[in-house]
Order: sequence, then structure tokens, then C-alpha cells
Amino acid sequence: MFTIGDFARHGRVSVRMLRHYDAIGLLRPARTDPFTGYRHYEAAQLARLNRVIALKDLGFTLEQVQQILDDKVSTDELRGMLRLRHAELEAAMAAAAARLVQVEARLRTIESEGHMPTNDVVVKSVPAVRVAELTGVAASFGPENIGPVIQPLYGRLFAALEAAGVTPAGPGITYYEDAPEGDGAVLVHAAVVVSAAASAGEGHDFSIVDLPAVERAATVVHRGSMERIVPTAQVLARWVDDSEYRSAGYPREVNLECPEDPEQWVTELQEPLATR
Repeated sequence: MFTIGDFARHGRVSVRMLRHYDAIGLLRPARTDPFTGYRHYEAAQLARLNRVIALKDLGFTLEQVQQILDDKVSTDELRGMLRLRHAELEAAMAAAAARLVQVEARLRTIESEGHMPTNDVVVKSVPAVRVAELTGVAASFGPENIGPVIQPLYGRLFAALEAAGVTPAGPGITYYEDAPEGDGAVLVHAAVVVSAAASAGEGHDFSIVDLPAVERAATVVHRGSMERIVPTAQVLARWVDDSEYRSAGYPREVNLECPEDPEQWVTELQEPLATR
């Protein structure tokens, strides 16, 4: 048997932690001296200790850990829990990284207030175009809500087009509408230009629609990840506010260049205009 100090060293935990686990009934000593109160552990108890630490590090509360261990969780089940937790942590890290990018974009916008150039805005007409598209709903128009919706949509769209034998004939175009759900929700259309007949989408996941022409649109080119779109979008807002026009809806996003690195993307924003 080991003293509590020796057992703590072998288990790579603190004596204080072992005392706490004993107090809550999570890991009892194999024997407690009735006269001195000294705790003694067996090497076989390291197996339970390892499970306690693993489950705790996976995010379970000690109460949940005890319930799981009392149900005699297997090694395979622990491995499955680890894989699930690994995926959750990766998703959390990706979300945190995206939030940092968005905060940086907002900060750059704040720093540029009053100095944001609007002379790169060009007014032009946008012709009608036929697109294949998939549609989803985002909770808001913020990049943190749009990104997780639009990226999977494009993945599914291109896979469906390939399965249907439809070849893209132009750039990707993302456009938006107010969602029927209301409360700030946005209908997100992930589209790509095609030359196929309107019936080509029948029997497939995607739809083929004709986007109408826009008689007059304020356009500006954004370079970089769409997570950094806010400063460029607000250039349009400032230009429209100073112009003789008013905004007539959500801007379209036309993917002019989409290399593997999102920081190298080139996207044109096309905001429809109406006279005041």
C-alpha cells in the first residue's frame, strides 16, 4: 500500500485533491488507520484516479464523474467522450478566433472613424444573372452569424452541382433577405452563376433562379476574409448617407477571387440604390 503522499506522486495529483475526493466519496482510500487517520491506497486505485482526472478534464462536474464511474464506464466509452470533447474544444477555439477577428475589424473601424475613404465607391448597373442556390437562415446579419451558415451552404451547393452535372459559369454570389421569422433573422442565399436550364435543379437539393438586374448599385471592393467585412461595408454606408440616394436593401456579395487563403479573397459589395 501507499501513503497518501506516495499515491499522490504516482498519480500526479495533489494530496489536497485526494483528501477532497475522499471527503465526497469519489475515491476512498483502501484503508484508513483508525488511530492516526492516515490514508493508505492500493496501486489498483490508480485506474479509478485516472478516470476521475480524465472525466474532470473533459468538463464533467465531480458529481457527474461519480455517476459515470459508478455506472462502470468502459475505456471505449471514455475514448468516445474524449473525441466528442476534442471536437467541442476545436469548435470553441475556432469560434473564439473568429470573434477576435471581428473585434479587430470593429476596432479598425473605430480607429478610422472620420477618415474612411469613400472615393473607391463606384455606382453602376448590375445585369440580371441566373444562379443555382441553396438557402439558410442566420440569426442576424452579423459576421459571427452569417459565416457559420454560408460556409456549409456553399459546401453542399458545389457538391450537389457536381452530382447533377451542372458546371458553374461565373462567380459565387451571396445575397440576403429579411427572414419570415423576423426578430432580425436573415435569409441567406448561397448562389453561383450557371448557364443551365431552370429545370436543371429539379430532383436535386439546389434551385435555379434568375436574379433580377439592379438598375443602380453602389459598389466597393473588399479584400480579405469576410469576417473583416465591417469596415468595408461601412464605407458604403458613409457614401450612401452623403449621396443623393438611399439604400434599397441588403448588398450582394460577389466573389471575384476565392483562393484557399481567405485573407486573399476579393469580394465586391453591391448595394442597391433608390432615389431619396
